[in-house]
Amino acid sequence: MEEEMRFNTVMAALVVVAGFWFGLGYLLNGDGAAAGFGIVDPAGYYVVKGVRDIAYGLTALILLLLGHRRALGWVILADAIIPIGDCLAVITHGGTVGYALMVHGSAAVLVLLTAGLLLRETAPARLPAPQAQ
Repeated sequence: MEEEMRFNTVMAALVVVAGFWFGLGYLLNGDGAAAGFGIVDPAGYYVVKGVRDIAYGLTALILLLLGHRRALGWVILADAIIPIGDCLAVITHGGTVGYALMVHGSAAVLVLLTAGLLLRETAPARLPAPQAQ
């Protein structure tokens, strides 16, 4: 059982590293990463963006439905990078600062607020166990 858990942990770590590897590849060498992705038609990137947003939503939904509220708070906090990055992308690639802040900046604030509220939650107070007399 312990070997299985170790193997599963290594596999999970590889998934995490792959996410960082591919994400950083696009940030540091976008043209090279795009060429390696295999989509020639730029409209294909809309599909990629949509699938990734759905995956984020499903991740949060699973944690919400399972009642893992603290983990949900941490995931939402980590995913606040999405609207922050979107805001910066709009500003640095031809969009207006006003629009970027109105759409993506406000989304980032709401995501950060939600994460903070979830992380502030405390476990419900437990009543002391009745003592035998």
